[in-house]
Formats: sequence, structure tokens, C-alpha cells
Amino acid sequence: MSKLQPGIYEHYKGKRYEVIGVALHSETLEELVVYKALYKSEYPEGSLWVRPLAMFTEQVGVKEKQVPRFRLIS
Repeated sequence: MSKLQPGIYEHYKGKRYEVIGVALHSETLEELVVYKALYKSEYPEGSLWVRPLAMFTEQVGVKEKQVPRFRLIS
């Protein structure tokens, strides 16, 4: 299982999220990051979200440069 550290992460577009941990999909055993947004949105405050670990930790292209989709900030 992944060693992704729980904590506060910043998305490459600037918004912040709290990573709770990594869960396993019950059928496929795919690792999924469980997190919540730390900003107001149209969704209920405290809503939990999941994203495949591979997607959460991948690099994305921004202005011809590769940066992490999410980076740990605390």
C-alpha cells in the first residue's frame, strides 16, 4: 500500500486540500486518495472525495513545464 503522507496539499491550480489517507477499492484493490477541500464550494462543507493514487501523484504540464498535480505543503 502507498506511503502517501496525510496532510495539507496544494493543487497546481492553487486550491488546498486535506489528505485523510489512502483507501483500497473493494473490487479492484486500486489505491484511492481520500481527501476534502479546504475552501468553500457548491458542495457541502466537509465532503469527502476520492481520486486514484496514480492520478493524484502524477505530473501535469503547465506552461511547458511538468509540475506535480498536488504537492504536500504541511
